Order: sequence, then structure tokens, then C-alpha cells
Amino acid sequence: MAINKNHEFEELNGIKCSIVEKNVSKERAAFLKELLEHNKFEVVIAPSPPSKAAVAANPVAPAEGGPQTSTVGSDTPPPETFTVGVTNLAFNTVNALFGRLLRTKDGHIVTVAYWQQKEAISNDNVPYFQ
Repeated sequence: MAINKNHEFEELNGIKCSIVEKNVSKERAAFLKELLEHNKFEVVIAPSPPSKAAVAANPVAPAEGGPQTSTVGSDTPPPETFTVGVTNLAFNTVNALFGRLLRTKDGHIVTVAYWQQKEAISNDNVPYFQ
């Protein structure tokens, strides 16, 4: 059971994991995997089930002769998203970022902006709060 919303657990590919992020793109999953493996975490990535909004936007086609509901967006498959987790159940993303526990490949501390991929280089000499 999760301590709070920021510390969730789930079974990914048959392995109990601490969830890092849900519903991320393939590129984001690759970024997180590379960063977390560099920090000695065992990363598990599994396809996310389609969200309720995606299912509602793409209803299953009705049976032959049945009432026609909505065909808007039915040709478009839901976006492929992934859930990223680590096998270390003590891992918490918020604690790792604000506790300055993660490092980039060039040895800098991972900042929130770097984690969110807003900056290409982690500028760790600037404090989080002014």
C-alpha cells in the first residue's frame, strides 16, 4: 500500500516495483531508464493500460446491425504509453530529487528541471528555492 500519492507500488512484468512515473512516452521512458540505471537502480518498464479518457474517445465498434454510437476518432489508436518503476521499494521520486540523491552521467546533481527535461544540463549550483 502506498504511503501517499507520491510513493506508489505496482507489479510490473511480475516484479514488485516502486512507481517512478506512469503514462510516459517511449522517449521519456528511455530517458528515465538511462538516468536511473546510471544511479544503480534496476528499472522495469511496462506498457500502461489505456487511460479512461483514451477508451472513451475510442469506443469499440458496435456489433453488426447494432446501434451506431460514435465513430469520431475510432481510426486513431490510443497513444502508446509506459509505466516506469524501480525494484528498490524504498525509492521515492520526490525524496530522490529534493534530497539531491541522483547524479547525471557527468557527475552533477539531478535538478527538478533536468528531471522534467526542461534543461539539457543539470544546473545544480542554483538553489531550488530563492
